Amino acid sequence: MTGGVWEAVIGQPTVVAELRAAVTDPAAMTHAWLFTGPPGSGRSVAARAFAAALQCPQGGDGTCHDCRTVLAGTHADVNVIVPDGLSIGVAEARELVRVAGRAPSQGRWQVIIVEDADRMSEAAANAVLKMIEEPPPRTVIMLCAPSLHPEDVSVTIRSRCRVMGLRTPSVEAISDVLIRRDGVDPALAAWAAGASGGHIGRARRLARDEDARLTRKAVLDIPLSLVSLAACLNAADDLVGAAQEETDAATGALNGAETEALKASLGVGARGPGVVAASRGSAGQLKELEKRQKSRATRIGRDSFDRALVDLAGLYRDALVVGSAPGESLPLNHPDRRADAEELARRIGAEGALRRIDAVLACRVALEQNVKPQIALEALAVALRLPA
Repeated sequence: MTGGVWEAVIGQPTVVAELRAAVTDPAAMTHAWLFTGPPGSGRSVAARAFAAALQCPQGGDGTCHDCRTVLAGTHADVNVIVPDGLSIGVAEARELVRVAGRAPSQGRWQVIIVEDADRMSEAAANAVLKMIEEPPPRTVIMLCAPSLHPEDVSVTIRSRCRVMGLRTPSVEAISDVLIRRDGVDPALAAWAAGASGGHIGRARRLARDEDARLTRKAVLDIPLSLVSLAACLNAADDLVGAAQEETDAATGALNGAETEALKASLGVGARGPGVVAASRGSAGQLKELEKRQKSRATRIGRDSFDRALVDLAGLYRDALVVGSAPGESLPLNHPDRRADAEELARRIGAEGALRRIDAVLACRVALEQNVKPQIALEALAVALRLPA
């Protein structure tokens, strides 16, 4: 156990050691950091812990005002950019640069954390690159991205950052934190950790949310149900419907509140002298808000599809493993569905499993390229159909 703010960084001892050294040793400190690692490894958690330690006079004791406000997201000198749409545009990047240029008002550093930095548009990335090349004094920028692939983060930005590569936490580490920090029953914690694919956030949702467990079960029931064309089309309909329900639940109330707040600030519906002039251009601002809301809804839907596709690919991978090494106790993505993996291995073989993994990955690409979800998922389900 590392103590203080670092307790939240699960299963990353090497990364924590480097970050603690940077906090205490000016020679080990730099102004630009890139946190990479697989989904759920805790990139943004590590960045926030680092930000708290930088602001804390004690290097991240976890109890002082600076630590508490940074971790709560209310520290005046720590700004976190979380894209809720498909991308981070140049306007957001320029605002980020403007904020980064300010001197710290309360803390020791002006810290900017950008989650999902791989979503920056080319223009946004160029604006951030210029700031990294000419950093303001006492400013630290932390970019979080899911991989080191050149297409995810531009090589020019990557080459100017110190890279912190996080790894997938072990099942034991995830289970321990669920028990210790969230009070989850040990048996449920062990199951959720094993079923999460090394994703800490997903393990927590599976442990605490019955709907999340039911959604996962429904997805993993699909492969052995695909015995006819009708079953394939039904499975695609179910996936699209589940994603739409999740999107509606996440955006319904939020969209309405945002729209009403903007209308109130613009004076829409108000009467009196000067109101017409003051509200001129309100239609354009409302249209821009609607565009952002639509982008957010698309992203939530894609994230839902992506979780389902990752689960499906994991089950076919398990079928490949158990079929290639029967009787051996090799780690599985879905250890609780070993029987399904064995049945799939018997019915489709190693070559069939590989073909289906390729089909799942091709569907992920199609969705990112804006192919209509219904069409992409119907094509996938047909490709996954079991042989007669």
